[in-house]
Amino acid sequence: MKLNYLFTASAVSLAAATMLASPSAAQSTGSIDFENEIVVSGALERNVGGIDIPETPRAKQVLDEEIIRRQRPGQTANEIVNLVPGVSFQNNDPWGSGGGSFTIRGFASDRVSQTLDGVPLNDSGNYALYTNQQVDSEILDEINVNLGVTDIDSPTASATGGTINLRTRQPSDSFGLTTSFGYGNILSKGSGNRPYYRMFGMVDTGDITGMGTTAFFSASYTTYENPFNNYGEVEKKQFNGRIYQALGSSGDFISVAGHYNENRNNFFGSFALDALQELIDAGDKEARFYEINYPCTLPTATPGVEDNYSDSSSSGDCGSEFDRRYNPSNTGNIRGASRFTLANNLTLTVDPTFQYVKANGGGAEDLREGFRTIGGVDYTGFIGGGYYYGMDLNGDGDMLDRVGGIDPSQTRTHRYTVVSSLAYEINDQHRVRAAYTWDRAEHRQTGQTTFMHPNGEPYDVFPVNDGLLTSDGFELNKRNRQSYAILHQVSAEYSGRFLNDKLGVLLGLRAPFFTRELDQRCYTTSASGFIDCLGDQDTTAYEAANPTYAPPQERTYKYDKILPSFGFTYKFTPEASVFANYTKGISVPGTDPLYDSFFIPNVKEARPVPETTDSFDLGLRYQTGNIQMQIAGWMTKYKNRLATAYDPILDESVYRNLGSVDKYGLDASIAWKPTQNALLYIFGSINESEIKDDILTEDGVLETAGKRESGAPAFTAGARGQVKFGDLELGAQVKHTGKRYSNDLNETKTGSYTLVDLDLRYIIAKNGVGKGDVAIQANISNLFDEFYVGGFTGSLDASPFVQIGAPRAASVSLVMGF
Repeated sequence: MKLNYLFTASAVSLAAATMLASPSAAQSTGSIDFENEIVVSGALERNVGGIDIPETPRAKQVLDEEIIRRQRPGQTANEIVNLVPGVSFQNNDPWGSGGGSFTIRGFASDRVSQTLDGVPLNDSGNYALYTNQQVDSEILDEINVNLGVTDIDSPTASATGGTINLRTRQPSDSFGLTTSFGYGNILSKGSGNRPYYRMFGMVDTGDITGMGTTAFFSASYTTYENPFNNYGEVEKKQFNGRIYQALGSSGDFISVAGHYNENRNNFFGSFALDALQELIDAGDKEARFYEINYPCTLPTATPGVEDNYSDSSSSGDCGSEFDRRYNPSNTGNIRGASRFTLANNLTLTVDPTFQYVKANGGGAEDLREGFRTIGGVDYTGFIGGGYYYGMDLNGDGDMLDRVGGIDPSQTRTHRYTVVSSLAYEINDQHRVRAAYTWDRAEHRQTGQTTFMHPNGEPYDVFPVNDGLLTSDGFELNKRNRQSYAILHQVSAEYSGRFLNDKLGVLLGLRAPFFTRELDQRCYTTSASGFIDCLGDQDTTAYEAANPTYAPPQERTYKYDKILPSFGFTYKFTPEASVFANYTKGISVPGTDPLYDSFFIPNVKEARPVPETTDSFDLGLRYQTGNIQMQIAGWMTKYKNRLATAYDPILDESVYRNLGSVDKYGLDASIAWKPTQNALLYIFGSINESEIKDDILTEDGVLETAGKRESGAPAFTAGARGQVKFGDLELGAQVKHTGKRYSNDLNETKTGSYTLVDLDLRYIIAKNGVGKGDVAIQANISNLFDEFYVGGFTGSLDASPFVQIGAPRAASVSLVMGF
């Protein structure tokens, strides 16, 4: 039985260093410092069981290590954030390294900015967020969530839905060692044996110079069997560290942190919505676990015969299934942070960062040995969706074949960011600051190919390492472009307190200037973004045969906007207050969809304008030493929504603005700690939206006006309870997610679902104050094994492919702190 193994395992907790009280949901050092000094100055400690609601005009919530450490060790931070009202997250597997999708107030993750100590984590090309690439939960001090707004110095191009900031812990002043080991498994009928293993280790150096120089370094290794099929395996290696140098006694410091992560995983668990919903309605939970054609063997090449990998009758689809697709990533960053007191009332903060990404995603393809003849000329390259090499690829002596290979879309990013702020304290009640933010992402996107081994495995999950050449001597790519996403941003903020500190006012102004420099090195053959890549061949005959195709070219797009924000808090009593806020937001077109417009001449109609939002919050808070309560009504007027749709002026389907959407709702939460050993936390959200316009298509009008946006639930509710009996801690949490429309026509809804998780932590031995403990932690997710539709991306009118919801799983974690 699997349960026999669930008592031999892994990971949590450590004594994190004492931090400055910072209940703000800020990102940069400047934002943290500004809000600590003004908004929270003189406030009592009101954290309740790891739940904190900052006293700011904006709707924010903070989860600290008391909550984080009770979740499954190594779990993605986005699963933990699912405890915040307004957030809806669907994990692709129980362990957190297989990806997932989420919304905040109905905005998808590409319109939510996620940062690590202020470093932007969203893709610089399409703003996608990859939740499987987040830092180990053990090094997190807290997770801050801005609902519907961002800070004025944030280096984001797309945070119309809000921001999530992960903040790493400060190194301890004393030496310490934390090690952990873990085991888990899927516990569902028909799942078979799908083990999960994780190891984590961290060392705190203590003060290594006698002058306040401290550091920590950590490493983890995670591997587990695919949760659904008979093929895939997830492997994750991660390394983190931080060096912290205190400067004097005024809170000044210099800090350098580093992070490196390698993920090797496959796609899995994707079904057509109708097919998955049919299985769910039938209650066929065992159907979640399926087999693909693995192991398998590719057919041997035969001389003089057209061997065709794309013919499933001969290849048996060996290596071509969706679940065989790899999604590897190598990501890393270096994060600087600093604070300097220049004068008694003048403070400078500077946060420089560098980020590196190497990642791809894609699957099998047939690589053609012949040429593509156009205008009487034989061409090699990526043409009309086919890969032409003009040479014998499999060594059978002919050029007749289509050989098995892979063609993932490769991305490499070098991103540099600096966030700086100069704050001046006029007096105890009034403070101002000015900020400058610079962000430059160099984004290289290619599509190299490589062969498959006889068992259908690729030669290299990164074909970019040694891409195949054609007989013309160039590296064949299915895409080839170079992009620069650049931001220069100036901003200012004022914070003041009036009426004996009962009234707090926060005024902000953000002025971002975005530039998108795009270099398309292939021919654009349609407004939908299809391309032909011919390398450095003479393309005279090709262009003569295809006069409507757009040749390789460069374009530059610029966007700017003045974005004001203002808000206030007013305390009726020391415990009760009201708050209100207005923020104007922007989401500029990403580089990826802008390339589609290259088929159209560079005219105004081919240049979509940015999305903008006007977000309003009005709420009440009640906060004492053992209660944190907040209820907030909100509205976001969302203009110039961007998506691919038919344009009647251009008579093409292009990436364009579709009109307006009104979003509105209610977020509420209450955390109550009746005793030092008990906690009850309840939260919920109502999320409504109304599309204002119908959408014109080539086939007529999509009647979307008056409909809800797809992909986000209208209602969510949850709770967490925990209690401590001496060395034993017990916790339980529940999250109900309402129905979601599959597309903006509101034709089909997914079912609602409710997930229940349990956690238990028992201290086996205590090593003394500040020395850490030896403890066992057990976690069970999806206790009742709910079978449900997981994550998917909403669309205008299509029925989407969706993920299977993560099945029941259990893990046990052993941690040893010294």
